[in-house]
Amino acid sequence: MQTLPPIHLIDLFPELDRELIQLLRSLSPDDWNRPTVARLWTVKDIASHLLDGNIRRISMGRDNYFGEKPENIQSYADLVNFLNGLNADWVKATKRISPQLLIELLEHTGKEVYEVFKGLDPYAKALFSVAWAGEAESRNWFDIAREYTERWHHQQQIRLAVHKAGIMNRHFYYPLLDTFMRALPHTYRHTEAEEGAVVKCTVTGEAGGNWFLYMQNNKWQLVQEAVAKPLAEVIIPGEIAWQLFTKAISPAAAREKIVINGPIYLGEPIINMVAVMA
Repeated sequence: MQTLPPIHLIDLFPELDRELIQLLRSLSPDDWNRPTVARLWTVKDIASHLLDGNIRRISMGRDNYFGEKPENIQSYADLVNFLNGLNADWVKATKRISPQLLIELLEHTGKEVYEVFKGLDPYAKALFSVAWAGEAESRNWFDIAREYTERWHHQQQIRLAVHKAGIMNRHFYYPLLDTFMRALPHTYRHTEAEEGAVVKCTVTGEAGGNWFLYMQNNKWQLVQEAVAKPLAEVIIPGEIAWQLFTKAISPAAAREKIVINGPIYLGEPIINMVAVMA
């Protein structure tokens, strides 16, 4: 039995950024104001949020400057509320920035973030843990992979809003899914099963794949292949998987399109899995 290896996604950042810049340069004035699945945010708001992420990463990772620090954080919900407040403040302030300037700033800062990440030891302790995977401390490779998923899903939110394809292929989409699935053991932590039980998660489509949860010593682990016949299999259409795990669609709406073979109680936890800070 082998657990999943680390994911090294640094080299995808310049490619994904190029896709973003090309996308933003193709937008019409009306496109920038289109609503998105990110609730109250327009296309321009999401682009502003991506810029905020770049600037924060450079400030903290390159310059060791953290600005506002969270205080009185007693729970995951407290942390999410703190981050939501930071995000809202930034988006409101950057409404005065033109789309063209946003593009220029994103192009410049994206290159700087890549250089910061390249200089990190992938196995050293990260500045931030991947909390949605249940980690109190993470390695840099996982924090970087998490950052990739942030960039991917926000860019995809824009693409969905303006009806432009581009990053749902295996080259860009599978790494996101493979990173998100690292949240499965934490998601299933309260789900009981007999020793040796296996749950299979399948995402369909060219960019999809199979992931396996294995119960060993009363703890779920994510393993590379099934070590026994799965007791349950969850089949998620590839086109909605990213939306489900980022809360772009509700679990109830997704459930109508998801197939669970085997005991329902072993399949349903994944429908409520969240792989973003929300």
